This record gives sequence, structure tokens and C-alpha cells, in this order.
Amino acid sequence: MSSSNRGPLLAIGGAEDKLGRRAVLSEFVALAGGPRARIAVVPTASSLGPEIVELYEALFRKLGAAEVFGLRPETREQAADPTLVARLEEATGIFMTGGNQLKLSAIVNGTPFGDAIVAAHERGVAVAGTSAGASIQSSHMVAFGSGGATPKQRMTQLAAGLGLIRDVVIDQHFGQRNRYGRLLMLVAQSPGLLGIGIDEDTGALVTEVAGHEILRVLGRGVVTIFDGRNVVSNAHEARRTAPLLASGVVLHVLPAGSVFDLTDKVLITEAPVVNASEAEELAVAGQDLKRLARDIAAGDVSPSVLRRRMARQHSEGDLHD
Repeated sequence: MSSSNRGPLLAIGGAEDKLGRRAVLSEFVALAGGPRARIAVVPTASSLGPEIVELYEALFRKLGAAEVFGLRPETREQAADPTLVARLEEATGIFMTGGNQLKLSAIVNGTPFGDAIVAAHERGVAVAGTSAGASIQSSHMVAFGSGGATPKQRMTQLAAGLGLIRDVVIDQHFGQRNRYGRLLMLVAQSPGLLGIGIDEDTGALVTEVAGHEILRVLGRGVVTIFDGRNVVSNAHEARRTAPLLASGVVLHVLPAGSVFDLTDKVLITEAPVVNASEAEELAVAGQDLKRLARDIAAGDVSPSVLRRRMARQHSEGDLHD
């Protein structure tokens, strides 16, 4: 990313909490403007009918959004409809539902509707997606494939994504459906791509900071990252469904709160935050310990005198509270 005007991206691994704290969806509504949010729900990937839009409309309104409306191109011809495309200009947030990844890619990519999603992101609109709607945010997306822990030739297939996050491939339902092998296969075959696997009810929030794409993990699970820049692999010669050699891949397993620099491909360690009241309590405790150590070191204070002195110090402290 090169422009600081670009909006935040939120890739969700599917099955996000819709009944409890709804931490991931709440974050999206806040990013879209909170009480001023106008959210366009794009259910193109879903096999469900109008009820999928009704579900997310109820959820986002419950979380405080001002307006929620559905935009559902079902063909590439519909994705070129100027009226449909123009409605995206009204949105402060765009949310793409789960479903069939290949259907979403085939209908949206390379159309005015897909271009309008990219343009909305460029001008600062928050773009989110769950499951298939997460995968299409990357430059390359998993079209379909099988699960399993061992990377095997022809385990999965790629399709073009929207390219909102470049040089990555995103997979979802990652831990729950054991998709380690297929993401490793993709990284072994295309070492220039960073593999990102997102668990269910987990979000990878990507924002730009000082010219770097920064990923922060939200929700209940983890985000798994495979960095294959230095991989040694036999992917170019392995036959049919043979297991692949994949040596030297760097693994990052990132729980909620973790921060990762996608540009430099490194973990960011942040200093712990201590609030003001905790800091004051720690300072007072430190002073008490220093006085206690000084009294003990003096060696001329009896235990009874020391106890009385400490009691007096605590009572004085209570008076100041």
C-alpha cells in the first residue's frame, strides 16, 4: 500500500460469533463509522436467499449501524449494472459474505462492481468479508480444495482475488477444517506469496501505518502465517497427488492481540500498557518495599517496632485514598 487514504480491511475466517459478544463484527461496524455506518452487504457467494442479507442487516443494526442494504450481482452482466455499482459509492463499509469462493471470483473480478469495491477501499471505506469474502480480498485466492495436514501436489487451486492485500493468499476455516496442507502447498509452489490462514470467529485486521501493511489479530482463534521466501521444495517436479517437500518455511501462529508487519514479514512486539491507576499503585508499593528494605538493612529495629511502623504507614495511606 502506498496511500494512507486506503480504508481498513478485515478478513474473517468464517463462523463469526453472531449471538454472544460479537467482537469481530462489532469491530467492523466501528471501522465503518459506528452510528453513521452505511453498510453494503454483498452475498454473491452465498447459496442462501434474501435471508442472508436480513441476517446481517439485523446484526449490524443491533451493533449500531445507521443503514444496511444488500447488493447481489448474480452474473457478470449484473456486476456491470451502473445502478448497482453506483450504490457502492454510498457505503462507508462493504461486507462480503461466505459461500462459494469460485462463484464470487468468477462474478465479481474484472467487472465494474469489483472495480468499485477496490475504488471504495482506495478512498477509505472499510471492507470486510467472511470465509469466501475473506479469501477474495487477497491478490490470489483459494478456489477450492481438500483439507489435510500434509501438503500434496494438486491439493487445491488458485483463482484471482481483488488484490486489496497484495502478494498474499488467504485461506479460512483454517484450524477447524485442517487446511494446513493446502496452504503449505500454495506457498511451496509460489514462494513469493505469504500464506495467511484464519481460524473461525477470528479476524485479520489490516491497516496501513507509515507505508507498511500491519495485521492485527481479533477474535477467538489464531491467524497462521507461512513465509516461504527461503523454502526448498520439489513442487516443480512432484507428480499427481504426491506429498511435497517444503523445508525452510517460517511459521507464525498469532493469537488475538498479536501484531504482524506484512511488508517486512516480521512480528511486532509492543510494550505492555499499564493504566494510570495501576501505575500509581505500583509506585506506592515500590516505595513501601524500599522503606522496608531500608529498615531491615539498618538492623537496629525490633520486629514489634517494624510492625507498628508499617501499620502506621498503611493507615496514613488509607487517609490519602
